[in-house]
Amino acid sequence: MAKQLTNAQRLDLISKWKVPPGRSEQDRLERAERMVKEAVRQHVPFQGLDITVAAKGSYPNKTNVRGDSDVDIMVKLNDPVHVDGMAAWWFGQPPGYTGPWTKEKLRQEVHVALTDHFGSVDADHNLAFYIPEVSGSRPSIDVVPCFKWVVRDQTAPKGQYEGSVVYGRDGKKVINWPELQLANGREKNANTKRRYKVVVRVLKNVENDLAEEGVIKALPSYFSECLVYNVPDRILLAGDFDDAVRASLLEIHRQLTSTWFGAQRMVEPNKMKKVFGTGQKWDEKDAQNLIVSAWRYLNYES
Repeated sequence: MAKQLTNAQRLDLISKWKVPPGRSEQDRLERAERMVKEAVRQHVPFQGLDITVAAKGSYPNKTNVRGDSDVDIMVKLNDPVHVDGMAAWWFGQPPGYTGPWTKEKLRQEVHVALTDHFGSVDADHNLAFYIPEVSGSRPSIDVVPCFKWVVRDQTAPKGQYEGSVVYGRDGKKVINWPELQLANGREKNANTKRRYKVVVRVLKNVENDLAEEGVIKALPSYFSECLVYNVPDRILLAGDFDDAVRASLLEIHRQLTSTWFGAQRMVEPNKMKKVFGTGQKWDEKDAQNLIVSAWRYLNYES
């Protein structure tokens, strides 16, 4: 069983954890993003194309914590647009598209661009290219080559939702919604007087501690963000920061154990995907272990 903090230790750590990583760490993350942008800008085959190079995940969402400060960057080709439907499902490209920018071509050119700029690039991963850390300069970088992905929906702004799709070396297709995650997270953070991201950072730090002690298995940091996103704003706003963390753990546990399929209604911050289901790197048991262990570790039983 993990150690249990005293009340004083918990309050001290929450005060520490609510602050995002410092300026020096932020500088390292920004440097990594600039370097990937420069690699793409200098690569001749990409010149003149509509390409978005941007960080995604905890860094732009400002939910990153000390010790988790690698950076994920997407290199997204916006034309051709990949769309929902049978043609896109089977062929991995827009219906009728006959141009050169296939998924294989995009991956190959991103690899060349990164190798020319960084030198050492690990291309053996299924989805991303991995660029090792340079101590004191920048963190490790995962670079994901992807296409713009569109789902038509008359209820959405401009009649569609926009995300990204990456095709793995094994043929697996993964759809992400980084822009929606960023916008929805900012809105919830504003609505909760910045408490949403504070509670996310607290839970991420607790998960790191529990995993290091072997109490739970290590989980993706995004998982904590998903769980806290489902806490109603009114709960995050009640009391002080300590009250918000305590009440959030109770609410997440209530949803996970609800007999009315509460866990199955939980959504990712992008609101496009369910937290639990096929293709996720976690399940409901992982969530329950995390929340129950966090409750004990933070000594909310007393």
